[in-house]
Amino acid sequence: MDEEQKIYNKPVKTRQRVVMATVFIVVALMVACVVMCLPLLIDKAAKEAIIKIPKNATRQMVSDSIAKYINDDYAEKVMRMARLRGSEFGERHGAYLIEHGMTPLQAEHRLSHGAQHPVTVTVNGHKGINPLAKRLAAKLDFTADSLLNALDNEEMLAKYGLTPQQALALFPEDSYEVYWTASPESLIDKIGDNYLRIWNDERKEKAKNLGLSPAEVMIVASIVDEETNKADEKGKIGRLYINRLNKGMKLQADPTVKFALGDFSLRRIRKNHLSVNSPYNTYRNTGLPPGPIRTTSVATIDRILDSEPSDHIYMCAKEDFSGYHNFAASYSEHMANARKYQQALNKRGIK
Repeated sequence: MDEEQKIYNKPVKTRQRVVMATVFIVVALMVACVVMCLPLLIDKAAKEAIIKIPKNATRQMVSDSIAKYINDDYAEKVMRMARLRGSEFGERHGAYLIEHGMTPLQAEHRLSHGAQHPVTVTVNGHKGINPLAKRLAAKLDFTADSLLNALDNEEMLAKYGLTPQQALALFPEDSYEVYWTASPESLIDKIGDNYLRIWNDERKEKAKNLGLSPAEVMIVASIVDEETNKADEKGKIGRLYINRLNKGMKLQADPTVKFALGDFSLRRIRKNHLSVNSPYNTYRNTGLPPGPIRTTSVATIDRILDSEPSDHIYMCAKEDFSGYHNFAASYSEHMANARKYQQALNKRGIK
């Protein structure tokens, strides 16, 4: 090979080596990319979780939440994708659903760009407005005090024909879907819309025929629900209290005394309990208490509205402890029923 040919071959070999080196680097980068990114595309969430992102959240806060409700490894992969995409979460205040089987790529997109997932709040058996406010605040991103303050707004409650003392009536027992970021006012609006749907013209007319407002029916229903869990007896008990109201008699409802004392665990109301100084003590005060003593259901409302007329003004728990009651129209008949029940209590040693 002459010198001219050798000089020509050197650049060719150099170019070949450069090309091979470039190809190797590209392949290596591709392999590294696949190794790094493939888990983000094929790994899946082991379970479903709702991730709540607070205001001004950092990536670390979001990562901690994912790790808590799914696992650390999945959280690390979601955050790796967030770094690759440059996603921040400071303005993503809300609750977002990561579905079972969702890849880290899909989860990151949901958290950084997707729509909020509604939260289900259930109103059921809350005895007083304070316990209800605490329960709702635990599910949503506001404090119990902020909800109580909103419910103390006379103008807001007047839209529903209620006073602040009757605020508990606004919450018929049901499940409601709201966003975690809902304000107390927007929650009240949503639940208030349901209250107005319940109290349609037909139910308002039935209440009027009983001489009651919708709010007053809710108060009676709340007492009835505390008196019994026997659905087939609720209308009868509701009618009894309405009879007492119409006669100007005190309701003398034991559940209102328990509410006034703040102790629903009492099984036997004694004379000293009846002296509690409270507008909710219907042994001392004539008429209905200022507001409901607990949340109530549409089913109870309808049983009262559709109850059969009766002349019952007394009732006493049955001595067989079945949960049912003996009803009476006369005091003498009632006292006979009461003696049977007292004897049964004494026999069982119930104080």
